[in-house]
Amino acid sequence: MEIQTQYTYETTWTITKEADLLRIITEEVGDADPKGVLSYVKEAIKGGKVVTVGTCRLRVAREE
Repeated sequence: MEIQTQYTYETTWTITKEADLLRIITEEVGDADPKGVLSYVKEAIKGGKVVTVGTCRLRVAREE
């Protein structure tokens, strides 16, 4: 599954690798378990939802 990210101050979505997703989650939520948060995000976005973690939005990449 490819995941796109977008910070609240950005206008474009970017496909992001899992290592970078873990870094972003760590920066945004601090002491929380980044792998656990990423697992939750993956489950939540499967149905097309957008999840916000701190100031970063995450969604499943769509074919355009």
